[in-house]
Amino acid sequence: MRRIGIGLVGFGWMGQAHSRSYRRLPMLFPDRAADPELVICSDTVAERREEAVSAFGYGDATADWREVCEHPGVDAVVVTAPNMLHVEIVEAACAAGKHVFCEKPVGGTPDQTARAAAAAAAAGVITGVGYNYRFAPLVRYAAQLITEGRLGEITNYRGRFFSMYGSDPLGVLSWRFEQEQAGYGVSTDLLSHSVDLAHMLLGPAATVVGTRATVIPERPLPVPGASHYGRGAPGDPTAPVTNEDYVGALVVFENGVHGAFESSRTLVGPESQMAFDVYGTKGALSWNLERMNELQVYLAADDANTGYTTVFGGDRFPYHGNFVPGSANGIGFEDLIAIEDYEFLQALARGEPFRPGFEDALAYVAFQAALIRSWESGAWESVVPILEVTA
Repeated sequence: MRRIGIGLVGFGWMGQAHSRSYRRLPMLFPDRAADPELVICSDTVAERREEAVSAFGYGDATADWREVCEHPGVDAVVVTAPNMLHVEIVEAACAAGKHVFCEKPVGGTPDQTARAAAAAAAAGVITGVGYNYRFAPLVRYAAQLITEGRLGEITNYRGRFFSMYGSDPLGVLSWRFEQEQAGYGVSTDLLSHSVDLAHMLLGPAATVVGTRATVIPERPLPVPGASHYGRGAPGDPTAPVTNEDYVGALVVFENGVHGAFESSRTLVGPESQMAFDVYGTKGALSWNLERMNELQVYLAADDANTGYTTVFGGDRFPYHGNFVPGSANGIGFEDLIAIEDYEFLQALARGEPFRPGFEDALAYVAFQAALIRSWESGAWESVVPILEVTA
């Protein structure tokens, strides 16, 4: 079986999730076209580098991410570093002829995403973006119902991503709260997932008007390597939060559908409510990550049932059975990462494009750029392409 060498940059939460995923693929997908090999990992924290080799099975670890991009045994570079480092790493990987999988949003600003996409297009490499919720089996079933016309003509859409990770004022000032390291805040971190799913289900937005807010203006300083789930103590030194905690937007899609989006990291209540509702002339559906193995479906043609029906996940839906058999035996968040990494590995082995790729990252940041203009103008703004990519 063909071997594909994986190099990873950034061994935090998502870096470890992808590393576990690649280790699991041979056990989960017997029909795979290639086997991944964890070649080299880079991270600035020495303890993480040691763990990458001793516990995760990487062949080597380094503090210098450039060694990952230049390693002769690496075929694909997986970028899970802070957002503002993305573009430099992606450009170096592409220059070295490596395929690239980058966690969303690919850079911290729309201009950086455009630079990364241009580098990949010029190098002709295969790209992937970590919009992992596309791979939930019931999200794919929702897309099937929409495509088959079971909901009739789609009229309205509501997308949201509410997370409590930033609701505690003692939550530390990780890189996600700093414009210099993360770029924008929840419009990059959370809203990108929500809008990307809408793009997959309905197509692109045409116009947007929105607002933003920073709810907790300062946070305790973190220890090195602390994640956005870390917590400080009363009296710890603090520093300002320099990007947004909340964003809300109204949109009109190119197909005429009207929609609304919200994202927040400081609300109290929703733990990880990455959710959407789709409304049509013949039915509606609703999905929520907090109950990711359930899809709420209402079909108006069913006269005997005038409310939503719960559809449970199960092995009748693609990939679910790779993890557990039967129906209503749930899969989890990292199983979506495994599906995502499996499809990326298959694309590399076959030399085929992968979706979502950098073109999908560009589609989101075109929306984000219009939203940012709307923050400043207070008016509706048109979504216009930032960069056309043909590779």
